[in-house]
Amino acid sequence: MPLIILAIGILILFFLIVRVKLNSFLALLLVAGLVGLAEGMPVAKLIPTIEKGLGGTLGGLAIVVSFGAVLGKLMAESGGAQRIATTLINVFGRQNVKWAVSLTGFIVGIALFYEIGFVLLIPLVFTIAAEAKIPLLEVGIPMAAALSVTHGFLPPHPGPTAIAVIYNADIGMTLIYGAVIAVPTAIVAGPLFYNFTKDINPTIPEGLYNPKIFTDEEMPSFGVSVFTALVPVVLMAASAIAKLVLDQASTAAVVLEFLGQPDMALTISVAIALYTFGLARGKKMDEIMITVKDAILAIAMILLIVGAGGALKQILIDSGVGTYIGTLVADAGLAPLVLAWLVAAVIRTACGSATVAALTAGGIAAPICAATGANPELMVLATGAGSLIFSPPNDPGFWLFKEFFGLTVKETMRTWCALETIIAVMGLIGVLVLNAFVA
Repeated sequence: MPLIILAIGILILFFLIVRVKLNSFLALLLVAGLVGLAEGMPVAKLIPTIEKGLGGTLGGLAIVVSFGAVLGKLMAESGGAQRIATTLINVFGRQNVKWAVSLTGFIVGIALFYEIGFVLLIPLVFTIAAEAKIPLLEVGIPMAAALSVTHGFLPPHPGPTAIAVIYNADIGMTLIYGAVIAVPTAIVAGPLFYNFTKDINPTIPEGLYNPKIFTDEEMPSFGVSVFTALVPVVLMAASAIAKLVLDQASTAAVVLEFLGQPDMALTISVAIALYTFGLARGKKMDEIMITVKDAILAIAMILLIVGAGGALKQILIDSGVGTYIGTLVADAGLAPLVLAWLVAAVIRTACGSATVAALTAGGIAAPICAATGANPELMVLATGAGSLIFSPPNDPGFWLFKEFFGLTVKETMRTWCALETIIAVMGLIGVLVLNAFVA
């Protein structure tokens, strides 16, 4: 019954958005409430659960997305994004710039959660597409695919690292195996997969890109532009590395952990950007603050929609749907690697969150891993791959991709959902191939 209720809820959501043309934020909240009631959740718990999901999602993303938008807007309006874009285009050529974006997403994604890396890179994607006069998704899909692959496969990214702890896997070996799978997966799900979506050609959403063409003298240098853009990446990467190699009680580890928190890292980067992309370019503070305000206004509705996706996710978690489905699949008697992948995939489809799916599946499959002697590093990768599949509408990442790229629900399913499924399936195939050699 929980599966039937979930399926009906998703169909109602599609109907409200596609046919009724209801605002996505309102549709998500309405469906979250209906699904919660249908799953037997007490009426008294319904609103607190929606608030918990919305608040929990925005609590972790509000500052990051807002400051990421501010950083991107400052970078765009100072000419910094154009400087980076033109340099990449000149080095790689217009036809190969999608490979440069894919590599950038791969590097950035190792340190950052998907949503954070996405918000940081989206201004660069917009600018490259405009400068090179190429379709937006030609660079958008490779960027998103690279970020998602690192989210599922590569420590020290927080997701795979947390799963490695659950399975008691060696993080170094997980990274090596993960890299073997991640590189071809990012290529197939990114630059190659784009060739099947060429008929989808969205325009850059208004307010998120500055169409002004800067002269060479007006733009900051490439070094300053890259430094400012990568400050949060460097801080978060340093924090991740510190957790692996330093005594956690040491002063250096404590300081790096503090500076590497996404909120803090973005705060520092915005403070630097106010100078490098603002004051140093001869702008006055009141002029810079207009840019800051415009950036926040441009992503306000996106934030609410992402938060509402989190509310639906929380309804499904608190009503027990995820645990129910995970246990159901675990009783199927499959091989451990396939089981871990399938449990994560089903929970991902039911609950939306890749992180929740991975950690829940890890908890369910960990005893099976220990009992069967399955390779723990490959179990990490199988779980991570399964947790990425499909990205249903109850995943905040679905709405992040849809809204920033200005897509319809159908177009989002053909692009974002399809590339996530490619990553999940290729991850499973890669794990099974590796298992034949390392088991």
